[in-house]
Amino acid sequence: MEPLETALTVLDYAAVAVFGASGALAAAKAKHDIITFGFFAAVTGVGGGTLRDLLIDAPVFWVARPEYIMVCLAAAVAVWVLGWGQGRDRLLLWLDALGMAAYASVGALKAISLGAPPFSAVIMGVLTATFGGVIRDVLAHQPSVLLRRELYVTPALLGAAVFVGLHQFEMPLIVSGGLGFLTAFAVRAGAILFGWQMPGFPGRA
Repeated sequence: MEPLETALTVLDYAAVAVFGASGALAAAKAKHDIITFGFFAAVTGVGGGTLRDLLIDAPVFWVARPEYIMVCLAAAVAVWVLGWGQGRDRLLLWLDALGMAAYASVGALKAISLGAPPFSAVIMGVLTATFGGVIRDVLAHQPSVLLRRELYVTPALLGAAVFVGLHQFEMPLIVSGGLGFLTAFAVRAGAILFGWQMPGFPGRA
């Protein structure tokens, strides 16, 4: 396996792991049992990638490679063992930010590799990066990230767009992917730390 391909594979598994951990942390917050921990972790970890693969008519990635689900379950066990302590709400936010930023580029890259045009690849990156978090919030009966003014989809959109744009100019994958990740993570970090929001609709009541 080429070094770059190895790096992308590691990034893919890392994104699944942190998303899985964020799902397990949501289950921990609600004091669910270990089975629900695993379910939340798996659905959150692979949910966005599953939707992407279904939409671009590709084999669903984790069916032939069940180790992705195993990574999610390992993340759930780790959260179960470590428990829910002070500061874990904040940890959930940052894990989610890391997973979102990584998947914005990874999702777009897979779409491009299967022949999707640039615009569609950006959309696939956004869906891969955000859909798992949407499912997690629905399962945990939390307000969906889509209904908050706080920036969440926007960082994924910017990260995927940076990656795809640079890829179109034939930048090295490590550069385009790295800058896509950093863009998405930086904007999401700003939203977490400083409360950045998109302006709301200014229409009359």
